[in-house]
Amino acid sequence: MRFRPCIDLHQGKVKQIVGGSLSDEDSAVLKTNFEAQKPASWYADLYRRDRLTGGHVIQLGPGNETAARDALKAWPGGLQLGGGVTGDNALNWLDVGAAAVIVTSWVFHDGQVDQERLEHLSGIVGPQRLVLDLSCRRRGDGYYIVTNRWQTFTREKITPQLLDRLSRYCFEYLIHAVDVEGRCRGIEADLVALLAQWDGLPITYAGGIHAEEDIHTIQRMGRGHIDFTVGSALDIFGGHGLCYEDLVRGYGAE
Repeated sequence: MRFRPCIDLHQGKVKQIVGGSLSDEDSAVLKTNFEAQKPASWYADLYRRDRLTGGHVIQLGPGNETAARDALKAWPGGLQLGGGVTGDNALNWLDVGAAAVIVTSWVFHDGQVDQERLEHLSGIVGPQRLVLDLSCRRRGDGYYIVTNRWQTFTREKITPQLLDRLSRYCFEYLIHAVDVEGRCRGIEADLVALLAQWDGLPITYAGGIHAEEDIHTIQRMGRGHIDFTVGSALDIFGGHGLCYEDLVRGYGAE
């Protein structure tokens, strides 16, 4: 089990945002927990210093490319890049230093997996450099993948069968529990339990972690196989529940 760091970018700045509040249509509903005074490259350099690999830079909307590129240059080969990735620009992000690209909306559109797009993207970057973002929200009896700033439900339900089907095209899954993202009120335990049923590719869970107890729960339920990332609760993002240095010592690079 590893701590996977993050850099979330919104309008060119490092921010922590309540996941379900992000929308193209109505900026008035956006809820921001934290806005950094330091640039994205500062955080990337911090992660480089501590040899934290497999972290992710996520572009939440337009206006973030310069900050994203600066972060990737500060820790070349150490960070994955997500947000706005398509078959047209994926190789460019790898060329400027991304270890891998993370994709959701371009592959999951029109309510389902676009098999042609998935095969195309995996083919040009290689499965070993593709992370599928299966961020999801609860609906009825399950968790469904959401796209377009986490506002649009697809018909794709998180199941062991879906994880099996997609695993040949990527090397890792990133899964935000959107309903609890940024709220610092605890994890989506049912989702963690569901993910723990599957024994395949590495999975990084994000959403709701606010104390060491949440991390222990993920470790216990996931039998040490599910990695985690922390946002709003972390002290370097203005939080009070968890200390970055403690996570580096306890769950950082070996």
